[in-house]
Amino acid sequence: MTAKTTHLDPEELPRSPAFAQGVIAPAARTLYVGGQLGTDSSGNLLDGFEAQSTQAMRNVLTVLAAAGTGPEHVVKLNIYLVSGVDAQVGYAASRSVWGDHRTAITVVSTAGHARPGALVEIDAVAIIPE
Repeated sequence: MTAKTTHLDPEELPRSPAFAQGVIAPAARTLYVGGQLGTDSSGNLLDGFEAQSTQAMRNVLTVLAAAGTGPEHVVKLNIYLVSGVDAQVGYAASRSVWGDHRTAITVVSTAGHARPGALVEIDAVAIIPE
């Protein structure tokens, strides 16, 4: 049996092509992806917000794949941006990697991250299909 998520978009709320207002996850094993920065496989932080956004999303996808799941099974993304960066630039960069997989998303502006120079951090919650 393949676990499937159900997207909720109540008529009383605007519908976004990028995210769902809510996601129902069936009973399944759950993966919690820790905050991913825009670092390469050596731990080096990439230069610039666009490059970090793309790499952070690639890192999320890598953790998903290691657990046997993918973006179609993500029920929640949290994206933390350093105050002052252009969220639309980060959105476009990460979407080039993420694709058109709608999910519930929260975007938060922060004063900074634990690692100096980090401009974006992304975490996720996903189900692992059986």
